[in-house]
Amino acid sequence: MIDSRPVEGGESIRRRRICEHCSRRFTTYERIEDTIRLTVAKKDGTRVPFDRKLILEGVQKACYKRPVPAEAIVKLADAVEEEVARLPSREVPSSVIGELVMKYLRATDPIAYVRFASVYRQFKDIGELMSEAQNIMDNPPNKDPYQNNLF
Repeated sequence: MIDSRPVEGGESIRRRRICEHCSRRFTTYERIEDTIRLTVAKKDGTRVPFDRKLILEGVQKACYKRPVPAEAIVKLADAVEEEVARLPSREVPSSVIGELVMKYLRATDPIAYVRFASVYRQFKDIGELMSEAQNIMDNPPNKDPYQNNLF
């Protein structure tokens, strides 16, 4: 191991390592497994364990061929996971998670936001898509959603 330091506000540890066989460097992230699991209540009434990978996959699809760095996608997933974990209930509706993803994605990349919103909100026609795009043009994101409100 070359380097070890806390990241994500102390929620995980980043370690830089060197392979003894090929001398290549790589990074690992270690995070404490939360013993209190979150449950997601889906629209169809089923309940599934919260899975951060699903957020990453959805955002990656929305950001496909967009100039969004992988670090920004991970930061977005971290922010959503952190907000969901702070909620008082251990059961979270999937709609809450979807809205959080859209909040952060809107500030990250407006095109990726519209892509995600079109699938998430299940737009029925081009008018709904145009309306959402017009809303972004009329109200561009100007506040960093990653900054928590202190007051």
